[in-house]
Amino acid sequence: MELPVVCTLSPEALSARRQGLLTELVRLAESHEELDNGVRMAFAATDDALTRVVQTVAAERRCCEFLRFQITLEPAGGPLTLELTGPAGTREFLMALLDSPPATSGANTP
Repeated sequence: MELPVVCTLSPEALSARRQGLLTELVRLAESHEELDNGVRMAFAATDDALTRVVQTVAAERRCCEFLRFQITLEPAGGPLTLELTGPAGTREFLMALLDSPPATSGANTP
């Protein structure tokens, strides 16, 4: 069964999530790359990074049921990667989240 590429959070909840867990995870990532059907993010193989990745996955799997999560820890202290993949449109959905700045109050000045 193919689930639609939609987040079930309200716009307000999505904004809060983007400012919270997702923003923290993107900040923590050492790199990210686009995949055909999603995104792969790489992290330092630290306990803190692993904890944050698992916390984010636990939260996101409830609101974005279409996502497939794959956490990989390479041997010998190698990198930690998180792949978020799904049906057609998943990559674009995720890149919009990664590329959009968190909502802030007040005017932005250059």
